[in-house]
Amino acid sequence: MNMAFTHACLWTLLAFVLTWTVFYVTNRRKKATKLADTVAEEHKDSDADVIIVGAGIGGSALAYALAKDGRRVHVIERDMREPERMMGEFMQPGGRLMLSKLGLQDCLEEIDAQKAIGLAVYKDGKEAVAPFPVENNNFPYEPTGRCFYNGRFVQRLRQKASSLPNVKLEEGTVKSLIEEKGVIKGVTYKNKSGEEITAFAPLTVVCDGCYSNLRRSLNDNNAKVLSYQVGYISKNCRLEEPEKLHLIMAKPSFAMLYQISSTDVRCVFELFPDNMPSISNGEMATFVKNTIAPQVPLKLRKIFLKGIDEGAQIKTMPTKSMGATLSEKKGVILLGDAFNMRHPAVASGMMVLLSDILILRRLLNPLSNLGDANKISEIIKSFYVIRKPMSATVNTIGNAFSQVLIASTDEAKEAMRQGCYDYLSSGGFRTSGLMALLGGMNPRPLSLIYHLCLITISSIRQLLSPFPSPLGIWQSLKLFGLSIQMLIPHLKAEGFSQMFFPTYAAAYRKSYMATTAL
Repeated sequence: MNMAFTHACLWTLLAFVLTWTVFYVTNRRKKATKLADTVAEEHKDSDADVIIVGAGIGGSALAYALAKDGRRVHVIERDMREPERMMGEFMQPGGRLMLSKLGLQDCLEEIDAQKAIGLAVYKDGKEAVAPFPVENNNFPYEPTGRCFYNGRFVQRLRQKASSLPNVKLEEGTVKSLIEEKGVIKGVTYKNKSGEEITAFAPLTVVCDGCYSNLRRSLNDNNAKVLSYQVGYISKNCRLEEPEKLHLIMAKPSFAMLYQISSTDVRCVFELFPDNMPSISNGEMATFVKNTIAPQVPLKLRKIFLKGIDEGAQIKTMPTKSMGATLSEKKGVILLGDAFNMRHPAVASGMMVLLSDILILRRLLNPLSNLGDANKISEIIKSFYVIRKPMSATVNTIGNAFSQVLIASTDEAKEAMRQGCYDYLSSGGFRTSGLMALLGGMNPRPLSLIYHLCLITISSIRQLLSPFPSPLGIWQSLKLFGLSIQMLIPHLKAEGFSQMFFPTYAAAYRKSYMATTAL
């Protein structure tokens, strides 16, 4: 009886184990099948390694670079028509070098781009010429910039990217990011026909500009509006010296003229939110004629007024500043103005963006696939640190230079402004050193500190000459305080250690100077 009972229990236990095993195996197979179906569904509409939101300068250049490395890239752009923007019209020499390293230097051809050899700076009836340094052993590229229509350049980049078979360039509006447990899996977008589609990829790059809607879902970083750029184009004319960017230290801030094609000149000036005449009722045109134009040198004034007299369309664009913040979410990275902005006074946005693309490309290159979200996350963290020496230098000098250009009745501020002009006009290592910084030819934090200190000392010397007085000493102390206010908050925001620690600087130089076979 007991033996029979024991056998029955054993058989029952064995049956239970077998039943549970069959159930477990069957369930695992179902889950595996479901996972395979999910993966298949995810790749049904977009079989890509990388999704890029935005086909502007950054999105198109990154798509080309990654596709040349064998990645399958899906680029989604809201509007494929040629953009009409008055920003991104000048590329510094450093930007041209990076464009060349990406194999995209020919995109500056066939768009009537104009060569720029440096600055012509005007203040109080005087003119200073500040060329990019020709003799620079550390800069292996022709030290000239290029002025052009932004839209023409963007279209050339799009053509170049879409010429590669593993790039899918599609017109559509990205509505949201697809997130699962803190990992971005892809995007939901509406295509040109209005159909809502989901696209999946291991890595999503948000590169949709300063008005990015997706940035809010990735971090709480907000852009600060500093001022407004007001601009228009004077057509069918040519500057007396078209190879220079003409910078006028006017009131309330600077004005600029530069040749963006063989026949067209961009005219632009800076205003602040509390002093913005209306464009629609003609107040802005009147303001240009009565307030800005009289401050423009005579040899430039006719061209400056030509666009206004001929009814050129006047546009305004907010200038913004926004520090770079790393998103805590995996599988995604922000680039370009969606990621980091600085005042456009030194025209360095494209240069920083192309530098970022070079660094990111080099970091991703060793990976055979991008499916490991943790590995990608570590690479993105490395990217964020390695970019700092260059981006922080450019951001700091851009924001500091823009503050110096603002006119003021404060004697200390005006002395700093005059000191900057005198420094640019002094020639020798001062002018060449500062122009190498502005042109991205020597993007080193220590060089930035060195030249800003020299400008400050030069400005203080002016206040104390011909001999120190109590008022001069007081104004000198104020000026020193102003220079600290311009510099320290920016350095603190960018990160002292990442800017100056030798390991980070060496890692950046490796990415900056490395030539990649394309």
